[in-house]
Amino acid sequence: MLTSLSVRDIVLIERLDLECGAGLGVLTGETGAGKSILLDALGLALGRRADAGLVRMGAAQGIVTASFDVPPKHPARAILAEQGFEETDDLVLRRVVGQDGKSRAFINDQPVSVTLLRRVGDTLVEIHGQNDEQGLTDATIHRALLDEYAGLEQEVAGLRDAYQAMRDAEKALVEAAATAEQAKREEDFLRHVVAELEELKPQPGEEQELAGQRSMLQAGEKLASAMQEAQSALEQGGGVDARLRACLRALERVSDKAAGKLDAVIALADQLLVQAGELAAALERTARDLDLDPQRLERVEERLFALRAAARKHNVLVDDLPKLAEQYAEKLALIDHQTASLGKLEKAAAAAKAAYQAKAEAISAARRKAAAKLDKAVAAELAPLKLGAAKFTTAVEALPPEQWSAEGADRVQFLASTNQGTAPGSLAKIASGGELSRFMLALRVVLAGRGSAGTLIFDEVDRGVGGATAAAVGERLARLAKRVQVLVVTHSPQVAAKGSQHWRIAKRETGAAKNRTTLTEVAPLSSGDRREEIARMLAGATITDAARAAADSLLAGQEA
Repeated sequence: MLTSLSVRDIVLIERLDLECGAGLGVLTGETGAGKSILLDALGLALGRRADAGLVRMGAAQGIVTASFDVPPKHPARAILAEQGFEETDDLVLRRVVGQDGKSRAFINDQPVSVTLLRRVGDTLVEIHGQNDEQGLTDATIHRALLDEYAGLEQEVAGLRDAYQAMRDAEKALVEAAATAEQAKREEDFLRHVVAELEELKPQPGEEQELAGQRSMLQAGEKLASAMQEAQSALEQGGGVDARLRACLRALERVSDKAAGKLDAVIALADQLLVQAGELAAALERTARDLDLDPQRLERVEERLFALRAAARKHNVLVDDLPKLAEQYAEKLALIDHQTASLGKLEKAAAAAKAAYQAKAEAISAARRKAAAKLDKAVAAELAPLKLGAAKFTTAVEALPPEQWSAEGADRVQFLASTNQGTAPGSLAKIASGGELSRFMLALRVVLAGRGSAGTLIFDEVDRGVGGATAAAVGERLARLAKRVQVLVVTHSPQVAAKGSQHWRIAKRETGAAKNRTTLTEVAPLSSGDRREEIARMLAGATITDAARAAADSLLAGQEA
């Protein structure tokens, strides 16, 4: 809801501070007083087009500030949250326009782009006037409005989930089919590679082990020579074993005469004799186990070279060959089992599509039923608004499958014709001026504020009508104002009398005769002032007692 509007140096407005409340606010004044200037000024704050002609003559810049009381879950707050704005109680939109036509935009005193200002502004205020139609004329929101009118919000939320599930299932099927197709094209290659790797049977860590064996086998001659030399050293001169035994016998012959002094030496000699035997046996075993056969070296090298050749062929490390073999085997298995695998995915996709279609068809039926109800309700509002020849139609058109969306399988559009025998067209093209504004009023009343901004503005919705029709317009504006804030620029006393707030727009001249300046001012009216203004609207230039009495009657009807 718009709570205040501040205007500085815009066209004929030098200074204006307007406080707004809930309900129906009416703006009246003589023709040419500048009512459109006020709407142009508000439009600036909402992100509309700016130009140098909007700045008051002699002023350096024009400034418009609009403050709004916005509920917590309002779309404007979601837009600002996306942009990193902190949560605040009020929302303040400001626009500054220079003499060169360039402008700056601010939201809560933070600089923003005019595009962002317009996005936020469109969620706050909806204007219906002679040259400024928005909101209900936007066909992209008609489906959502019909769903809200029909109370289908939960059903549509379930449809969005079903649509996402359908898309996910279709994506899984497409990806699996593409993978299988690619694998099918590579089948001959895969079978050759899998057979080759299965025959090779690479093992993790095998390259390092084979490289170690190869190094050892390549040094086989040196190892054999060293082993022989060691064995010869043990056997030279009768052998270490024989000499140790001779040493031990010599010591044992005299040990009883040494009073135990030789016991340790004899024990050590005995130990050396045992270890010498063990050393000889170990040398013999090692020489036998080394298997330094040149043919074994040849076999190790062949295996090592085969592994490395396979790794180069597939551009991987040797240690990655086992994993590669597993991956290729899985791809080949996909080919072998693709019929069963794709069959399951096809069934899942078909089931998801069927679930979506069932929900979409149920919602389509509900939409068509609600559309007929909406058409009937709008038709009942048109005749009192002097639009008896007009016809409103909610078109619910089935979409081809390729155009189905998370919102359903329908295109919804509000159509209308204002004359009998003419084909219905989009709301934005059926008429102009007050006729279209009254059409929008009828539709807004029936929709009961659904999908609307917090503030609705009607510019001369009563143009070209009077009497009972003007009274019908005022009654509907007042009814709508019980749900959302409504501001109306009017020339009709019947409409003005319905307002809960009333401002009078007038021009005045200031300055000396040679340098007189015309300014537009907006003044809130008290109850007495309202009586005089409505009497003026009834009587014209000369206000009579009869006009005042008629104004009292209109105001009494408003109070009743």
